[in-house]
Amino acid sequence: MELKPQDLLVLLKVAAHPPQRWTYAGLGEALSLSASEAHASVKRAVACGLAVAPARGEWSPLRPQLLEFLLHGVRYVWPATAGPVKRGVPTAFGTEPLANLLRAEPGDAPVWAHPEGGSRGPTLSPLYRSAPQAALSDPALHRLLALVDALRTGRARERRLAAELLQTELNLDQEVGDHDHL
Repeated sequence: MELKPQDLLVLLKVAAHPPQRWTYAGLGEALSLSASEAHASVKRAVACGLAVAPARGEWSPLRPQLLEFLLHGVRYVWPATAGPVKRGVPTAFGTEPLANLLRAEPGDAPVWAHPEGGSRGPTLSPLYRSAPQAALSDPALHRLLALVDALRTGRARERRLAAELLQTELNLDQEVGDHDHL
């Protein structure tokens, strides 16, 4: 079963709000997906080993495996594409938690093109088409998506910092893999 970008969006949404229990309809509404799309995403995530479903109707992301995939696979599976300067929602080092650690000149930080965005910068393709809207209504999800974008596009220092912050954001105490080569 092939993982799709919306599957990662679903995993990140649930990981951003532990231990909240989500219905497929609730996930779909929060991420601009149908309930059946959210259900299919969970099935693919379980099949790929990024989530576990111990009981019928219950499931949760496997945080260590999710982190490992984010650190070592996401930039190769779903690379981000840079685009022209537009108005949008800040991402990567243009928003927290990286914005505090990395300074960017005004207008240099990447954004997802979006009419409700309050920043201007070079555009970056979002992980999934509904990610910018979902991020606008969920700061915790926005943080995770921004860190994922830093892994998808960033230079070595940005990726290293994003890896460390993702480990914290996903509530993982021990290191997963070797981050030195990021």
